[in-house]
Amino acid sequence: MPGTQPAPAAPATETGTDAAEILRAITRIGYLITRARRHDLVRTVAAVPLDRAAVMVLQQLAEAGPVRPGELAARLEVEAPHVTRQVQRLQQAGYADRVPDPDDRRAQLIGLTPAGRAASDRIRQAGTSGMQAALAHWPPHELHQLATLLHRMVDDFLAYSAAEEPAQPAR
Repeated sequence: MPGTQPAPAAPATETGTDAAEILRAITRIGYLITRARRHDLVRTVAAVPLDRAAVMVLQQLAEAGPVRPGELAARLEVEAPHVTRQVQRLQQAGYADRVPDPDDRRAQLIGLTPAGRAASDRIRQAGTSGMQAALAHWPPHELHQLATLLHRMVDDFLAYSAAEEPAQPAR
């Protein structure tokens, strides 16, 4: 708030407790949004007949745009064969295709087709509608603050994770 002084640094035990509670809440959220029942509801509302893994790939492609398979696997933090299987499912459903990489004609990019973009939009809308309904009683400023803090937390966690990873050997 404007004109207020920052709170003094919390004792280590309080900070540790807060971090533990944040992790606990995130774990609960992760469980709730990845449950099969929740996925089935979103899949039905969005009319997209894909399993959870394929939906994750579809959503990543919608966010990232056309990417090489290796980059897609890295973004999802999975092994390349997993991405290959999911991309094949998306291609069979008419949601994705492969095109030559304009920077390297030997490589391919995976991108969404118009049907894939529409499916992704429907999935996102179904998820957003559920979130709006669940948080309908929250004041708008608190929703904005939560969204801002969650993005900040994810960015900080990703930066920390990248710094903590051991250096990869040169290939």
